[in-house]
Amino acid sequence: MATKEEIIQERLPRHIAVIMDGNGRWAKKRGNQRIFGHRSGVKSVRETVEAAAELGVSYLTLYAFSRENWSRPSHEIDALMNLLVSTVNRETKTLMDNNIQLLTIGDVKGLPGKVQDKIAEAIDKTSSNTGLKLVLALNYSGRWELKEAMRQFGEDYKAGRISQDMDEQTLKYYLTTPHIPDPDLLIRTSGEARLSNFLLWQMAYTELYFTEVLWPDFRKENLYEAIINYQSRERRFGKTSDQVVRNKTKNNAPQYG
Repeated sequence: MATKEEIIQERLPRHIAVIMDGNGRWAKKRGNQRIFGHRSGVKSVRETVEAAAELGVSYLTLYAFSRENWSRPSHEIDALMNLLVSTVNRETKTLMDNNIQLLTIGDVKGLPGKVQDKIAEAIDKTSSNTGLKLVLALNYSGRWELKEAMRQFGEDYKAGRISQDMDEQTLKYYLTTPHIPDPDLLIRTSGEARLSNFLLWQMAYTELYFTEVLWPDFRKENLYEAIINYQSRERRFGKTSDQVVRNKTKNNAPQYG
């Protein structure tokens, strides 16, 4: 099992995104209902957040509830919303104790009022914290985000609030993540190897890491393993390996004068 000491601090990913998958299968294997898996996954959230904060990761984004999840049975959705409220209520003190700031992305206004209120309260309480920024993706989907960005840009352009044509920087401003760096590393648990409509624009050059571990079994050591795997890769961003090596050599060369 990977250890914290194996991680190269200087090559730590600034932003880690996680698709927390496998709660239902974990519960089914144990003869329980799916919500039992979701409740058990809260411990994995706590361990992952604590580990990221301890390491010095700047941003951690968790895919907590997608827009597609509304198609699930109503009793499961109700249980998930209640679990979200109770978890945020219980863990806010932990966020404060660890200097963690809570943020959200997604159509939060589309969530039940009690969820909106509890999340808004936690965001307000943690707003002055300067450590890890924990981002919950709630009622979120990548296609929805891009559609909303286009709609808002079109409205502003038509109303004369903006005169420039759309480019990458303009689009980034209209996304839900204008002040959040793109993820360096995506972790998806449970063995599924797809993005599931998550941060589609932002993950153009993200390193993808898929593990067979079901989310309720995910622990700090599993996060360390994913980071170590990430650090073993060469990130080229469209360049050749030779170019990457030359740039590293140039940047590491001693400066005179």
